[in-house]
Amino acid sequence: MTRTKKAVTAVITALAICGAGVGGYFAWKKLSADSENSSTKVYVQKVSDLNTASGFDLTATKYSAVVEAQASADVKLDSSKTVDQILVKEGDTVKKGDKVLTYDVESIELQLDQAKLEAERLQAQIDSNNAEIKQLETEKKTASDDAVVTLNTQILSLKSENATNEYDKKAKDAEAAKLEKSMDNAFVLAPSDGTVTELKTVEQLSEQGGDVIMKITAEGAYRVKGKVNEQNIRMLYEGCPVIMRSRIDDSVQRGEVSKIDTKPSNEQNSDMGYGYGESDEYSSSSNYAFYITPDDPEALMLGQHLLVEVDNGQEESIDKEGIWLYSEFIVTKDGKSFVWAADSDNRIEKREVTLGKKDEMNGDVEIKSGLKESDKIAFPAKYIKEGMTATVNEEEVSVDENDLGYEDDPEFTGEDYGETEDFDADYNDPLADLTEEEIMSMTDEELEAYINEHLSDDETVNVEYDPALEITDEQAEEPKG
Repeated sequence: MTRTKKAVTAVITALAICGAGVGGYFAWKKLSADSENSSTKVYVQKVSDLNTASGFDLTATKYSAVVEAQASADVKLDSSKTVDQILVKEGDTVKKGDKVLTYDVESIELQLDQAKLEAERLQAQIDSNNAEIKQLETEKKTASDDAVVTLNTQILSLKSENATNEYDKKAKDAEAAKLEKSMDNAFVLAPSDGTVTELKTVEQLSEQGGDVIMKITAEGAYRVKGKVNEQNIRMLYEGCPVIMRSRIDDSVQRGEVSKIDTKPSNEQNSDMGYGYGESDEYSSSSNYAFYITPDDPEALMLGQHLLVEVDNGQEESIDKEGIWLYSEFIVTKDGKSFVWAADSDNRIEKREVTLGKKDEMNGDVEIKSGLKESDKIAFPAKYIKEGMTATVNEEEVSVDENDLGYEDDPEFTGEDYGETEDFDADYNDPLADLTEEEIMSMTDEELEAYINEHLSDDETVNVEYDPALEITDEQAEEPKG
């Protein structure tokens, strides 16, 4: 006759934290004692590949940046004038109204004289033509009909010439007025207090085009302008916290991204590994400007060059040497810590390790002894048992998703993965002396009595029958997956 195994639910009332593990341990033992392993192989990785002391870097991407003023004023060159002298140099501090360059006054005077002379000549020609027209009008009164026709033709020609001369004279008068004004503005004044930046020579301006010969950048509140490539621009966002490192010392400043340009700058990268030979619009990548508002602008210098990285809390991290692993790789139980490691025969074993410092920010822990960088370890999972074959080929491992995770549920068993402290060091497993066959042969009442007999005075357990969890012998023996 087939005996029906009864699944149980454990309800535990514990005054001590260690008591929280008893019922879960019993329930897991009862339900999974006859299950088969989901995989005969365990995926392992080299410790050197998992070592966060050498390979862990959330801020591998760094951006070049420079400190600039929040506002700047352009000083433009008048292309109609010849520069006589630039009175400032790059980095000079100026006040609003200071002269920064002068124009060639002699050249302006010569042009003005020429314009005035040409206007006077045109006026004289107009006056002469008007006098001749008056004379011709007088002659028409006594001339024959044929002569009148000839005189009218001459008069029309002189009037047409005067119309042209009057237009040209107005143009020369306007030119002269502009040159006279230029004489009064033979120099350029600084539009604001600040520092001279981006100063160009007249030759450079002619070669590069444009009319801005220098900028006057305001003193005071600075901002930081950085450059990001199109391939990693999505790593930044407005409000993103950043760390700014000086290129010349160990000083560190913090700030946040205030703006990211969506229009690419003129600079492009063509060394992105697409191939060799000349670059074109398809093989080059665009760069974009972004701006940072520093927390302490007074600590920065105008024109200072910085390296910028996203602030992921790395400044609060512990300086790490040796071997550090993510805490999830560590199993801590009964005051001892171990990892699932491959032995010399490529078989899985529980390898005891000694833990050191723990980085709460990054979630990793120091391995003081028990592992070498050449060792291979596995991430803890329920299906892993000692003696299994280790493999570095992940495709060789096929695991039922129900078997992924820790060997026992930490919420019930007291096993604590990823913690260096042993919160259940004083806990004694009441079922540790029984075999799985003995547990399976006991009734719920016998199990409850046995467990309570072995618990301390401040712990109790109640084992109740739940029909919804009832399984048969055949179901219990049926392999998972």
